[in-house]
Amino acid sequence: MNLFTSLRYLAALHQHKHFGRAADACYITQPAFSNAIRALEEEFGTAIVKRGRAFESFTPEGERIFVSAQRMLHEQELLLQDLKGKSEQPVGALTLGAVPSAMPIAARFAGQLQARYPGLSLTVRSMSSQEIETGLENLTVDIGLGYTERLKSRAAKLTTLGQYTERYFFLRRAIKPARSSLRRVSRPMSWEMASKLPFCLLTPEMHNRTIVDSTFRQLGIHVKPVIETNSILTLGLIVLAGEVCSILPGALVAVLRGYPELEAVPLVTPEVVVPIGFMCASTDRPSNAMRVTLSMANEPAWLAHIATHTYSFDQ
Repeated sequence: MNLFTSLRYLAALHQHKHFGRAADACYITQPAFSNAIRALEEEFGTAIVKRGRAFESFTPEGERIFVSAQRMLHEQELLLQDLKGKSEQPVGALTLGAVPSAMPIAARFAGQLQARYPGLSLTVRSMSSQEIETGLENLTVDIGLGYTERLKSRAAKLTTLGQYTERYFFLRRAIKPARSSLRRVSRPMSWEMASKLPFCLLTPEMHNRTIVDSTFRQLGIHVKPVIETNSILTLGLIVLAGEVCSILPGALVAVLRGYPELEAVPLVTPEVVVPIGFMCASTDRPSNAMRVTLSMANEPAWLAHIATHTYSFDQ
């Protein structure tokens, strides 16, 4: 079997943490997939996978092999892009990871990027901040969109490109629905006042939730949500259907603008402002795909487009 094919199987297993799902992602049967991993173990003369009744994890040697495999696959992709594409019309694959609160912006960016460069094959994943940062370091993610202030505490050197700032809104059902779209209340609400109402919030592993909890903690307030979810869509629908409220950044409020039953209130005292940006591994040899991606992310027209789809307090 081709070595690069085997290494791609290994990368799929690392991503899915399950033999069956990894095999499905590679469009082969599970027995064939398992045999390929065993052949790779024989090739390197060491166990790669800890096996119980199901996949458990990589062995320490397997983790080292995966890191090297990912570098080889990355170099192969760079070479293929150079050989197949032109600098002005790149060809190749690009993986974009975005935190859930930034997914509406990531989706718009990916759609416009692929329309401009049809030779690009894009994968857009909703990921936690930790998953994005780890993916950028081990090359399973090409570019991330998320909370750039987190990178100050990381040793790995990543390049950042600011995009917009998150401002937070209190989301609730409107007593009287608006005529055609979500109502934006001009009079702000304090975080302290908001804390007195029942909440649906994101689950604790989400950095967005960390920001919300930290803000309340600064005020000496402990908020226990009555519902938690790791799905942004579910969060919005729960507020729409139930008797609970939520706290969302402007990019997500903009997604819900088609629901006249909802209203969004600016949250102040304090006014929380969080920078969101693209991040990628620092390199002096970016791929053609990465070069055009970063170029578009810095264009005034794109930045102006973002401004129309991320609610701010003065809109």
